[in-house]
Amino acid sequence: MSTAAPDSSASVDLTAVKARQQGAWSTGNYAVVGTTLQIVGENLCEALDLRAGMRVLDVAAGNGNATLAAARRWCEVTSTDYVASLLEAGRARAVAEGHTIHFQEADAENLPFRDASFDVVMSTFGVMFTPDQDKAARELTRACRPGGKIGLANWTPESFIAQVFKTIGKYVPPAPGIKSPALWGTQARLEELFGGAARAISITTRDFTFRYRSPEHWIEVFRTYYGPINKAYGVLDAGQQDAFTQDLMALMGSRNRSGDRTLVVPSAYLEVVIDRK
Repeated sequence: MSTAAPDSSASVDLTAVKARQQGAWSTGNYAVVGTTLQIVGENLCEALDLRAGMRVLDVAAGNGNATLAAARRWCEVTSTDYVASLLEAGRARAVAEGHTIHFQEADAENLPFRDASFDVVMSTFGVMFTPDQDKAARELTRACRPGGKIGLANWTPESFIAQVFKTIGKYVPPAPGIKSPALWGTQARLEELFGGAARAISITTRDFTFRYRSPEHWIEVFRTYYGPINKAYGVLDAGQQDAFTQDLMALMGSRNRSGDRTLVVPSAYLEVVIDRK
C-alpha cells in the first residue's frame, strides 16, 4: 500500500466547500443527465455479483441509477444523497418500477448508519466529489461489513468529464488545497484510501459514451441541467461565457468519434470492486 501525502485540505474550510458543492449539485436538474448513465450502475452491480436479499447502500446516489440496478436484483437497498431533490427523483423512479427502497438524505462524509450495517456499499460518480476524500473513504469502509464489498465508478483524470471539470476550473477556480476528484480514478489513490481495509482491489477500465444530437446539444443540456456547468455559466460575464463555450466545444471536437453531426464521446472511468477484510 502506498503512503498518503499529508492532507492539505486540513487547513481548508471544508464546511464552506461542501456547502458550495451542494449548492452547485442542487442547481439545474442533474436527474436529466444522470438517467443517461444508467448502464454504469447496471454494470457495477454485475461486477459486485449482487445476490437477492443483500443489504446494499448507495452513497451519493443522485437520482438512483445504481440504487435501481440493485433493487432490480431483489436487494434491500438504502439510497442516500445530500441533495433532497435528487432523492425525490430516485423515489419517483422506484415507485414507477414498483420497488421498495429506503431513501435517506445523508452526507457521504458522515453516514448515519452503524458500523458494518451493509453487505455492499457503492457509489457511481458520487463519493469521488467529496471534499474530504479520506473521511469519505473511511465512512464507506465503516458502513460495510467485514467480508463485504465496496463498489465504485470513478472518472479517470484524462477522461472527458475530468477534462470538462478542468475547463470549469479555468474559469471558476476550485478551492485551494482540495484534492482533485479525479484522483479517485487512479489505482494509486484507491490504494491509499482503501488498501489498509481491503483483501483485494479489482479495477476495470471502462468507457461511458455520451451520445447527443450535436456538440451544441450537449452544451444546451449540460448548461441547463448539470449543476456545476449551470453554476459556472451563471457567474461568468457574456465574454467569459463565450470563451467557456468555445473551450468546451474544442474539447468535444478533439474527442468526438461520430464522423457526422452528432456527438459520440467516450469518457473513461474505473469500475472498482473492493473486497473488505
